[in-house]
Amino acid sequence: MLRLDRRQFNLGLLATGAAALATPALTGRAVAARPVLVASLLGETKPETKVWLKIRDLVEAALPGLFAFNIVPSAALGGEKDVNEGLRLGAIQASLSTLSALSAWAPESQLFDMPFLFRDAEHVRATTSSKPGEVLKAKLEAQGFILGDYVNYGARHLLAKEPLTRPQDVAGKRLRVIQSPLHATLWESFGAIPVGLPITETYNALATGVVDAMDLTKSAYAGFKLYEVVPDVIETGHIWASGALVYAKPFWNGLSGEEQTIFGNAAREGARHFNALIVAEEVASVKTAKVAGARFHAAEDRDQWVAVASKVWATYADKVGGMEAIEAVRASS
Repeated sequence: MLRLDRRQFNLGLLATGAAALATPALTGRAVAARPVLVASLLGETKPETKVWLKIRDLVEAALPGLFAFNIVPSAALGGEKDVNEGLRLGAIQASLSTLSALSAWAPESQLFDMPFLFRDAEHVRATTSSKPGEVLKAKLEAQGFILGDYVNYGARHLLAKEPLTRPQDVAGKRLRVIQSPLHATLWESFGAIPVGLPITETYNALATGVVDAMDLTKSAYAGFKLYEVVPDVIETGHIWASGALVYAKPFWNGLSGEEQTIFGNAAREGARHFNALIVAEEVASVKTAKVAGARFHAAEDRDQWVAVASKVWATYADKVGGMEAIEAVRASS
């Protein structure tokens, strides 16, 4: 409890500081700009931060001088769990979150984490744009999150210190997972020992041997320089990492109808921009990682990977609307 109180206190200080930066009187303006504190896990040159620069510019073009964005990169406001708690408190006004991290508040989001369910990025987008995406938006709004739009981080792959190309190679390995029960269950089904850690702690955990492997998208692999500690990438593509551009509900409710429309439109345009940036970032990241010595391997015995991982569907079906919902996604175009 003490840890949470301290984090809330720190978030309050950050929000107050952002307001102090944003509120000095501006020549010729009667109303001070309202602060928008935005958290990003990655650096200033990464899509996770650039998307908020795009949204900032779109809002400023439509509502000049009314909002002052303070975009804080490099996980300076904490990992995903900390940031999402800050959003619910209203101490942070906006961020990008994986749907995996949001499953703590809306278990239905785990539909988008089902291993080997989605064929490609177009299949993911079709699903988030239809009934499953709308249902999840409503569930998360009830928990204090306003989803501006969905984004796609790309496919997740296995990263290790050796080429674990076959399903049986994973058995007994300590594997860092997102702090999500589904991800833990997935790797337990292969005989691995899942260790839930924030992404900000992963590099050191791999470097010191606390964990042996992990899974992540190719763009984030290079973004966090993980090729230095896990040089082998096994291209499993087991989960398509979906996310969302999120506004804090307290912030959203303080906007006028016109302002909500503008922030909503900015998020949708921002999502398209982010998805394009991620595709380019993945290509560049693979090149960077290979130059640094990373080795990329095809996953062997793919049918066996799929057979083991798909057992997770039955385990989590009740949380995401039943096997009917999963099969409907699988069969959709």
